[in-house]
Parts: sequence; structure tokens; C-alpha cells
Amino acid sequence: MAGTDSGNLKTVRLWRDAALRARKLRSNLRQLSLSAAAGCPGTDQLDSPDAPQLVLPANIGDIEVLNLGNNGLEEVPDGLGSALGSLRVLVLRRNRFAWLPPAVAELGHHLTELDVSHNRLSVLSAEVVSALRELRKLNLSHNQLPALPAQLGALVHLEELDVSFNRLAHLPDSLSCLSRLRTLDVDHNQLTAFPWQLLQLAALEELDVSSNRLRGLPEDISALRALKILWLSGTELGTLPSGFCELASLESLMLDNNGLQALPAQFSRLQRLKMLNLSSNLLEEFPAALLPLAGLEELYLSRNQLTSVPSLISGLGRLLTLWLDNNRLRYLPDSIVELTGLEELVLQGNQIAVLPDNFGRLSRVGLWKIRDNPLIQPPYEVCMKGIPYIAAYQKELAHSQPAVQPRLKLLLMGHKAAGKTLLRRCLTEDRVEGNQGGGDKEKSHPPSPPPVSKGIEVTSWTADASRGLRFIVYDLAGDDSYEVIQPFFLSPGALYVLVVNLATYEPLRFPTTVGSFLHRVGARVPHAVVCVVGTHADLCGEQELEEKCLDIHRQIALQEKHDAEGLSRLAQVVDEALARDFELRSASPHAAYYGVSDKNLRRRKAHFQYLLNHRLQILSPVLPVSCRDPRQLQRLRDKLLSVAEHREIFPNLHRVLPRSWQVLEELHFQPPQAQRLWLSWWDSARLGLQAGLTEDRLQSALSYLHESGKLLYFEDSPALKEHVFHNLSRLIDILNLFFQRDPSLLLHKLLLGTSGEGEAESRGESSPLMAPPAPSQDALRATQLHHYVEGFLLHGLLPAHVIRLLLKPHIQAQQDLQLLLELLEKMGLCYCLNKAKGKPLNGSTAWYKFPCYVQNEVPHAEAWINGTNLAGQSFVAEQLQIEYSFPFTFPPSLFARYSVQINSHVVHRSDGKLQIFAYRGKVPVVVSGRIPGLVGFFKPG
Repeated sequence: MAGTDSGNLKTVRLWRDAALRARKLRSNLRQLSLSAAAGCPGTDQLDSPDAPQLVLPANIGDIEVLNLGNNGLEEVPDGLGSALGSLRVLVLRRNRFAWLPPAVAELGHHLTELDVSHNRLSVLSAEVVSALRELRKLNLSHNQLPALPAQLGALVHLEELDVSFNRLAHLPDSLSCLSRLRTLDVDHNQLTAFPWQLLQLAALEELDVSSNRLRGLPEDISALRALKILWLSGTELGTLPSGFCELASLESLMLDNNGLQALPAQFSRLQRLKMLNLSSNLLEEFPAALLPLAGLEELYLSRNQLTSVPSLISGLGRLLTLWLDNNRLRYLPDSIVELTGLEELVLQGNQIAVLPDNFGRLSRVGLWKIRDNPLIQPPYEVCMKGIPYIAAYQKELAHSQPAVQPRLKLLLMGHKAAGKTLLRRCLTEDRVEGNQGGGDKEKSHPPSPPPVSKGIEVTSWTADASRGLRFIVYDLAGDDSYEVIQPFFLSPGALYVLVVNLATYEPLRFPTTVGSFLHRVGARVPHAVVCVVGTHADLCGEQELEEKCLDIHRQIALQEKHDAEGLSRLAQVVDEALARDFELRSASPHAAYYGVSDKNLRRRKAHFQYLLNHRLQILSPVLPVSCRDPRQLQRLRDKLLSVAEHREIFPNLHRVLPRSWQVLEELHFQPPQAQRLWLSWWDSARLGLQAGLTEDRLQSALSYLHESGKLLYFEDSPALKEHVFHNLSRLIDILNLFFQRDPSLLLHKLLLGTSGEGEAESRGESSPLMAPPAPSQDALRATQLHHYVEGFLLHGLLPAHVIRLLLKPHIQAQQDLQLLLELLEKMGLCYCLNKAKGKPLNGSTAWYKFPCYVQNEVPHAEAWINGTNLAGQSFVAEQLQIEYSFPFTFPPSLFARYSVQINSHVVHRSDGKLQIFAYRGKVPVVVSGRIPGLVGFFKPG
């Protein structure tokens, strides 16, 4: 009893303090909201002998709304019910009540609303329930009730009843007496049939019986003629009775996640229907009964088995939302463009290759999803940009002859010394090496020089001249220093060749030589096509070769299985979080997905499901190759060609483009502009006129060329949108300069850039007009440049004038340098350290930070530039921690790119290798990364 008295006293004091502190007026009702987290006395104070005695405010009887939610209460003090003589609304949700407190019965003669949801109720007292004779709203959801008392039927004034998320196997017969009931929610219970008692509730307007195993509906469901909203999601329905079609007042109907194969012909009688959800059923044909429903505004048919959409869908003129994703649609009717009011159109996960003409008429569509379709007209790169770009493409196609370009991006990936460079040369130059023995630095026999990898290289390879099939081959460097830029080259619709050196391969090296590359591609490009090629096959015995290929195959299968199981577990955690609903998740910061909305959780679940359904397409078996064997090389060529031309693997290979777009691309790579580093918008506009493109039609063409990887055009960047970076080879050469970590090579390039002799030497000329500098000047200059190189390799710091020296002869003017630095910042490779956004430097030197080069663990390198010293600071303050973890592996160099992206959101920053100290206004910010996850106390909005 002592414990009970203490609990009662605590509750009374909570009421008293809240009454003194938080009473306010809303809707002409005196309200009192009470929360234990709002500064109420703690347990120590309550147990103190000096704790004040209970003194209730004199006007407590005037309170009309009392909220005691989220207080962990197990009971309320006796007698207080009679003191609250004016109380109409009582909220007891999210406490620990195992039964309804007796004090509730004392309020029965005037209480109209009672919320006891999210408690631990396992039984309802018949005495308490029968006392609530004036109740109009009752919420008992999220409890543990196996049954409801018969006395519930005596609450004749009840209008809203929520008993969802309980353990009800049946409803009391007396429920049929609730003649005024308008809203009833019994979803997520254990009902095995549609409750017959509900058929007597003629006033019922909203009914939710979702997630019960009903397996069918009664014919006389037609008695519920007042129903406007009906939820039948996940109730295992196979058919609908004809009486269902008599529910003429229905406006919203949820029938998703059932087993419906068709709708009754009389379904068209539901003429007031505005929203219909038929997702996740077994419909193979578009239900004809839907076409006469002229008032329909939202239609969801996702995840069925539809193969076509009838042309008469244009009759649904009021349609605002149409979801047809994850079906088997091969085309859309031309008449779909007549649905000009559409605001949401979701078509992803079908087999659509061509969109109807005049698609631009759907100009109001804001939510547009089209991925995972074999699009060729327009290509996916156009469709992904949205309806205006599709309209521009179709308009251009009408002005210009169509052109088919069978081209495919081919990426060679693999660990350093895997043999990628030699393999590329043997494939693309149609030659055989006389010697093979050094990976990417293997010797070719005569007269070719050793094929040393230069970083990232791009080659055009016409694999089949008769069919015009051309590969754009990207040889991605295997050195770790290039990891920061490799993600920019991984894109959908490409063929990935993972190269493994079989001569040095061992099972223990699988994670670094194979597994990590598969994770990298899968994270960036789900469902990518990967061909595993083993080089140096001639250096392995026959049995050794077979064992190594089998081991790679086996470990790939194990990794894929492990990854799929991990994704399933993550999806299960999301499901569990959704079952607890938003308010319960928000009750404790330690709860999984604390504060995350249901909408975002469902989006996350859908993403996990997408990753599960779009695993990498790894072609097996491992293909062993020796660059000294012409038959094996030809077999590899044939394999790549057959994969590229496979309609199911690369259905959009033969994409259709306007001839003018193709000509524009070709003009950008012809002299004299081909040698320039970039073109202005007006330069491209002049080329566009030669291709037959007016200025207003140029942007859509450049946008496609950007998305398809032909050039770079950042229309969303104020600093870059007036320029077109068409010379990708030179840009890649520049990127390679920044990511070759050879100090002697960097110093040599800087020395060349500082003297006239250097510039002449780089052109193979002499410089007779310039006298050589004094030896002491040479030594001083070399010392200074050596200092800059050391600072770059250790701290990632370079001043702008040294960057210009490094990039000679790639850049000729200051504008070239500034544009390149803006481009590198856009790509997440560097940022200006000491220049506030939009403000001049006033003559001081601009320093640039390349986070991927930072070696020091503790941030301190910028202190001498900014005049501050953040090293050693500890931010002792209340912290908001935002954590993001990766399911498989920490993406290489992600922290470095993230470091650049947040620069515009923080000030006074100092960077370490995996830690950043900075300020967001006056608020200290710490961002840190760790394997296997990324943790930060700040997330830019």
C-alpha cells in the first residue's frame, strides 16, 4: 500500500503543478496538459519528508480537458474524479495502465471523450464501462484486449470507437446497439470473419477492418449504405460479393494486399468513389468496371500483373494520381496524354520501351517515377529528368530524323596490378601480347612500351563495325588514391568487367580483390551487370585455375546470400518500427527510428525491398583469359558482344535520338573546339545552330549529353551553368594529376610550371630569350614547392597559385583555373578554405582543401591560415547525434566528399582524417566517420 500511496501522491502533484503551469484555453474548453518531462518534481523530492502536502487549486473543477499522456502512470488517485466536475475530455494514452482506473467511472456522467490507447489493458471493467453513459469518443487501440465487455453496447451516444491493434477474435453482440456509431476501427486484430454485428450499424460512415483474416465479405454488406470510407487492406479477400457494389456512398476504398483477380461488373455503380487502392493483388487485366467511374481522383494499381492499360482510361478525366508501377506493362495507350490533370504518375518496374507522343501534355505531373523500364524512346537519361524534358525530346524528334546509336559504356574495375590496362589494350587494339607478367604494368612484346596505367583512361572501341556497336571503355585505376573519383564513373546501363589476377589470387584475398568492388558497384548501381574476368590464366596450372575460379564463384554466392539476409533483417526492423507507430517511436530517443515519420519509414522499407529485388546481375562462370592466347581474347570479345546485344540484359542499347542531338555531340568533338578545355554556353549555341537546334531547344540536348556521360553541363549550378565541359579526356587527365600521390612527380610538374624553360620543355622547344635563374633562386624555389607538396600530401592544402602551376599546360587563363576549381568543388573533391561564400578575398591567397589527402587524425592544419586553433577543443554541450550506418561496407572516400558538401553550412572548420570541428552559426558541430558507419552531430538541410 505504501507504494500505491506514493504513486498516488506523485500523480496528484503532477496534476497540481501542471494546473499551476500549463492551463490554456482552446475551443472554449479549459485545458490542462501534464507531462512528467516538463519539469515536474522528481522521485527524490516526492520521497522527501519535507515534500509539500497536496494542495489542489481552488478552480480545478473548471478544467474541461485533461491530458495525462506519456507519464508512465499505472493508476490515478481515488476521489479525484469527483473533483473534476466539469471534465469532458480525458487523455490517458501512453501510460502503463493494466485496467481502467476506477476514477474514470466517477467521471461517467459528464465525460464525452476518453483515450486510453497505448497502454497495457488486458481487460475492461464492466462496471467502469457501463458508467461512461455520455461517452461519444472512445479510443482503446494498442492494448492487449482479447475481448470487449457486453456493456459497451450500452454507450448509446458513442460516435467513434477505436479498438485497433488488440487481440480481439470476435466482437460483442451488443455492439449492434450502437446506432449512432459513425467511425469504427478494428484493424490489426484476430478476426476470422466479417463481424455480423456491424451490419446493424446503419449510421456507420468509416470502417477499418484491415489486417484481419476475413477471407470473404457477407452478401448483405450492402446494408452499410452510409459508408464513405472503407479499409479492407490485407484481409485475404479473393472475391467481392455483388452486394458490395450497393455501397453507393463510398468515396475512399482500400483493397490493397489481397488476392483479388477481378472486380464484379457492378463495381461501376460506385459512382461517388474518389480514391481506390487495388495495389498488391493478382489482377492480370485492367478492371473494365473502373472505366465508368468518372469521379475517380486517385487510382493505385501497383504490384499486380497487368500487361496493358485500355485506351478508354482517358475517360477518367478527374484523375490526379495514377500508380501503375511493378506490373508487366509493355506500352501505354496514346490516350493517356489526355489525362491532363494528372499530378502523380508512377510507372517504374514495367517493360515500357516507348512513351506515347505528346507526353508533354501531362505538364502538371510533379511525382514522376519511370526507372527500371527498358526505355529507348525517349532514353532513360531523358525520362529521368521529368515531363518537360520528355516534351522537348519528342518535339525535337518531330523536327529531326531519328538516329539509333548502339553504344555501351564498359568499365574495367579491379585491384591494382590486376591486369586491366593490358587487357584493355589487347581487346581494343585487337592484338596479342608476347609476354604477360606484371599486372597493369605488364610488358608487351615488341615494339610497344610497357602499358603503365595513367590513372583513369577512356577509350572508344568499335567492337562490331558491321552493326555499328561501339563500347566506350573506362579503365578505372585500382590504386586506392583514385577511390574518391571512381563513383562518378559508375552509372546505370553500363557493363562492368571486374578483373582479377588469378596468378596472385588467394581465397583470403577475396574481400579486397572481388567482394569490395561488388559492394561498391551494387551500392551505386543496383542491378548492374557484372562480368568477372580472370587474367594471367597462363601462369596457373589447369587444376589451380579451376579451383580459383570455383572459389571466386562460391564466395560471390555466399556474399550475395549474406547481403540479402542483412537487407531482410533491416526491412524487418523497419516493419517492427512501423508496428509501433510514430507516437510510440517518438516517446524515447533510444527507440529504433526515433522520430522518423511513417511516410519516411515506408519509403525506407521500399528502398530495402528495391535493393532485395535488384541484386547485381553477376554473369557466371568466371572467365579466365591470357593476353597471350588469341583464342581466349576472341572468346572474351564474343562474350562481351553477346551480353551487350542481349535484349533482356541491355534492352535500351538501341536508344533512339533526334538526329540533331547526335550531330551536336559530334560537333563538340571536332576541331577546333575539340582541343579546348571548355566551351561557353554561346559557343555550344553556335554549334547547336549548325546541328539545326535553336537556342530554346539546346538545353534539353545538353542535358541528355550530360546524363549519358558524353560531357558535363551543370544546369543547376549558378557558377557553372554558363559553361559546357566537353573535353572529358583532358578533365580526366587533370583529375589524374590530383590523385597521383607521387611527391617527386608532383614536384617535377610544379618546377616545370614555374619557369619559361619548363613551359618550353613541355612543348619540346628551347627558350633562348630567357636567362636561366640563379642556382640559389632554383634551390629556394624548389624548397618552397617541396613544402607545398608536403602540405598537400599530408593536409590536403594547396594555394590557388600553386594549383595553377600544377595544371600547366592544361589551363591558359585565370578563368580556366576558377572554373576548374568550381567544378572540383561541385564534384565534392575540394573546397575553398578561407573564402566566405559570395565574398571577395581582398587580396589574400585562396587556399583549397582536398579532404581525401588529410592524414592527421586530429584537426589542426588550418589553424595557422584562419588565425584560430580548434585542435584539442572539446565541445561539452548538449548534443544532437545523427547516425547513419551502411549495411555492407563504408563507401570509400565518402567522408571526404561529405566533408566538401557541408562546407557551405558551417564556419570556422578544422578537418582531420575522419573528423571535422566547425560551427553552425554559434553552435559547435562535430562530424566524424568510423568504419563501418558514419556518425555526425549535424546534418545539413
